[in-house]
Amino acid sequence: MTSGVGQTKRIMTIQNQIDQYIASQAEPKRCDLMLLHKTILETNLGCKLWFLDGKNEAGKVVSNPNIGYGFRTIKYADGTSRDFFQIGLSANTSGISVYILGISDKAYLATTYGDQLGKATVSGYCIKFKKVSDIDLDVLASAIRFGFENQEGA
Repeated sequence: MTSGVGQTKRIMTIQNQIDQYIASQAEPKRCDLMLLHKTILETNLGCKLWFLDGKNEAGKVVSNPNIGYGFRTIKYADGTSRDFFQIGLSANTSGISVYILGISDKAYLATTYGDQLGKATVSGYCIKFKKVSDIDLDVLASAIRFGFENQEGA
């Protein structure tokens, strides 16, 4: 039997992928992502973690990488379903995005949290901001908590 040295494929855990993704960001975005990661984990202790590298099955980049938190099942009109996360966190060229998925009322986030968040853009499921110091982190944590507690099928 051979030792397999040089042939051993390293399997990264999801936590390793998340750690590497956060570490790959330039400051101050790296510190902001670490703070947000910790905040989301504290909002839902023990939630399932996900990491999507932003590539499709062919290895082509189709989106920014995402850290996912929680668990939901998306049901499609054709009867199929897919497991996915409830809350997403992603760095992008203009800042940071927090995705709160599974809310059927697409105006809810903006009307409930928009005016209180600070310098953020709020859409039906996404809260975008340049840096954590631009927003009220307690308000963002409330929106995230709502996202974990109020899931509906897509």
